Amino acid sequence: MNSPKHSIDRTYSLTGATKPTTKRTADLGGPDFYPTPEWATFALIENEPFEGEIWEPACGDGSMSRVLEQGGYRVKSSDLYDRGFGDVGIDFLGTKEKSDNVITNPPFNAAEGFVSTCLTVTRRKFALLLRLAFVEGANRQRTIFSQAPPTTVWAFSERITFYPANAEKRGSGTTAYAWFVWDMQNLGSTELRWIPLGYKARHHEMRNPTLFK
Repeated sequence: MNSPKHSIDRTYSLTGATKPTTKRTADLGGPDFYPTPEWATFALIENEPFEGEIWEPACGDGSMSRVLEQGGYRVKSSDLYDRGFGDVGIDFLGTKEKSDNVITNPPFNAAEGFVSTCLTVTRRKFALLLRLAFVEGANRQRTIFSQAPPTTVWAFSERITFYPANAEKRGSGTTAYAWFVWDMQNLGSTELRWIPLGYKARHHEMRNPTLFK
C-alpha cells in the first residue's frame, strides 16, 4: 500500500475559497493557534478505547494532552512551534519515530500529511480531529480512502467552536467536525458513528458548577 505523500497544502480551504474561514486563519503561518476544547477530547476517549502510549504531535498549550493524561494514558507531547508545552521544534511530517497511538488536531493545511505520517509510524490506532467534510475530495479518494480508509468516523452532533488562544469565548462554530480513527489492525472499511449528545454541556457544568445548582 502506498501512503499519500507528506504535504502541506498552503491553499487549503474550508469553504472552497483560497483561505480558511476566520475561525482558524492561523494554521497557514503557525504563530497563532486554536486550542481544542477539552470536551471534544473527552468525547473521543470515552467512546473509542486505546491501548499503549499516545503521541500528541501538535500539542499546542497541552489542552488535548492534559485530557488524555486525565484519562489515564501515558502521553508524549510535541509541537513544531513553542507554545509552552511539550517538546518543541518536532516536525511530525518528517518523523520516523514509532508510537502505539497518535491523537491530535492537526493544522488544517497539513491534514493529509498527518494521515500519511500516521500510517507509517502508528502501531495500533490514530485519531485526527478534522472537518466532517474531510470525507469529500477526489484527491483524498485517490490517495487515502481507496488505500487506507478510516476504520471509524465519530461525527459530532454538537458543533465545536475553536477560539484563538486567550480570546473571549463568545458565539458558536458553524463547521461540522468528526474524529477520524484508523485502527491499524482493522483497515479496509469505514463505520460512521455519532458521538452522544451532552459532552459540551457536561464540560460547561464541570467548569461552572454554580450555574447548575
